[in-house]
Amino acid sequence: MKLFALTTVAMIAFAANSVLNRLALAEGAIDPASFAVIRVISGAVMLSILVLASKRDFDMLRGGRVWPVLSLVAYLVGFSFAYVSLATGAGALILFGGVQVTMFAGAVITRDTIPVTRWIGAGLAFGGLAYLLWPSGDAPSAAGAVLMAIAAVGWGIYSLLGRGVKDPLAETAANFVLATPLCLLAFLLAGSSVITPTGIALAVVSGALTSGLGYALWYAVIPALGASRAAVSQLTVPIIAAAGGAVFLSEGLTLRFAVATALVLGGVLISLRQA
Repeated sequence: MKLFALTTVAMIAFAANSVLNRLALAEGAIDPASFAVIRVISGAVMLSILVLASKRDFDMLRGGRVWPVLSLVAYLVGFSFAYVSLATGAGALILFGGVQVTMFAGAVITRDTIPVTRWIGAGLAFGGLAYLLWPSGDAPSAAGAVLMAIAAVGWGIYSLLGRGVKDPLAETAANFVLATPLCLLAFLLAGSSVITPTGIALAVVSGALTSGLGYALWYAVIPALGASRAAVSQLTVPIIAAAGGAVFLSEGLTLRFAVATALVLGGVLISLRQA
């Protein structure tokens, strides 16, 4: 019961990132570049405190950090700008589905052994995303979808590169710290247009609490969950995000989104049968 409760809190934290970002932008409380940079700084501070408090090694100068940091920046910046035009649930579904497709593609490229069920599941999930994004009157914004797809590829690559690291929490803290200057560069290039106390507060909560503490909690429960149950539990994130969008932003849930969600989540479930 304790494991279930902790896992639920972690999934709510992940979904809350989508709700907080969308809420901040929809209310005009902050611009996306400012949200991204405040989020990464807040996350870097919180994760660094957790690492130092637990007396872990904190080696930011270790080699091989270039690609993890670049992929993390792609996720953070793409995520923030995508929510200028995407609904909360649709954005989370594109992100979640895109991460799964990216990681599957990584497995193909590295010539991992891939069971038939995983091919079927990946095809079904990809079909769900294609259905969601197929041009029509109720399709999500094309620009927003492309930006969230960039975020998904970034997070997928980041996840692939992070497989097998000895201390995921310390690695994530170091990568957040090193990603900060690049997010600041994106902030300067985009030009800040709106920053309000409310926007800053939402970005800090997203960075320090739902990202920093959320990641720390997730790393703590993953060993007890196991790989398959950990993957399955993440299926709830787009649904929770969509519910949050409906409650806090009065976003409607369309039939297209419901069908796409069923296809994506069903595909991932099928792919996990032999995981």
